[in-house]
Amino acid sequence: MLNRVFILLFFCCVLASQLHAETIHYSIRQIGYDGEATLTLVGPKDYKEHKTVLIVFKAHGANFSDEENIYVDPVTYKPLFVERDFSLGIFGHGKTLEEYNSSKGEIIITKTDGDHISKQIINKAGSVDNIYGFIYRYRREGSFKMGDVLDMILPTKDLKIKLTSREMLKIGDKSYDSYYMESQPGRYKIWFDASEHKWPLRITGAIGLINSVMTMTGYEE
Repeated sequence: MLNRVFILLFFCCVLASQLHAETIHYSIRQIGYDGEATLTLVGPKDYKEHKTVLIVFKAHGANFSDEENIYVDPVTYKPLFVERDFSLGIFGHGKTLEEYNSSKGEIIITKTDGDHISKQIINKAGSVDNIYGFIYRYRREGSFKMGDVLDMILPTKDLKIKLTSREMLKIGDKSYDSYYMESQPGRYKIWFDASEHKWPLRITGAIGLINSVMTMTGYEE
């Protein structure tokens, strides 16, 4: 009986600590592939017999589209599964499914291109990050203290990301007080709104299809 009560209380605490469902709108700038994007925190979702939180990233422009369903662990916000459907002009269309198994130290990537299906296994010990899962985790529980250094463990690269400064960021006709984080090696830069919302105002780096600059243009719960 006590075990059941403990489990119930644990999951109540997890759900209470979740961020509210939201959609953030962005302009996206990529070399030759400018467009718009949205980042949506959908919320709790059962997927492949796992309790997850679903994050959806969508980007589109005149000659590309990209949609990612990112299923993360509800406690750690580390990825469990990532579904991706993308099209990149003359480079064609494809789908991928990434399955993260930290207990086996494996990431299984299944690629579908028309009738052709291929699999790739990446051996990676321990749990792995996803850039959007990392952003939501830091918004939820980060200290936002100057000098914060965190690990960002990606499938093919291990990074350190540091909160280095607090600065004003101008977007259109508005200026935002923001926290600035940068990774080493220099793969990502993130500006977080310094208000209670902690919106990711701008994200640069290996996002979606290619290196991009995403700048917030709107927000809705």
